[in-house]
Amino acid sequence: MSRLIRDVMHPGAVAVEPMTTLERAARVMREQDVGDVLVAYDCDLFGVLTDRDIVIRAVADGCDPHTTAVGTVCSRPPVVTVAPTDTTDHAIKLMREHAVRRLPVVEHGGCPVGMVSLGDLATLEDSTKALAGISAATPNH
Repeated sequence: MSRLIRDVMHPGAVAVEPMTTLERAARVMREQDVGDVLVAYDCDLFGVLTDRDIVIRAVADGCDPHTTAVGTVCSRPPVVTVAPTDTTDHAIKLMREHAVRRLPVVEHGGCPVGMVSLGDLATLEDSTKALAGISAATPNH
């Protein structure tokens, strides 16, 4: 059963600016108990940084987390997003097509207002369909 994104998303997405260091972003993730942050200037969404990005795209390549900016490591545009008024079926379709587990939720004009994750969608009645299709997708790198 499809619902609106606003009914299942986590409001108030955590964001950092592109020049923020990886070290600071990791601390923000720990303080907020999240595995990802949006990389943005106000309402201009630049990318998404996950804890996995820090490890795989930065630390494993020898980048210094004390000096490396998140803007050089995060996923870059086009960032796949949904609106609060989109349906959960639409989010599942986007996750499957783009092999992502999280989608920023943006209002008209692109201003980030939250995040919706695979876990959020897994709580829906038809979770086995969503989980099967998304989990089978090849991870993005």
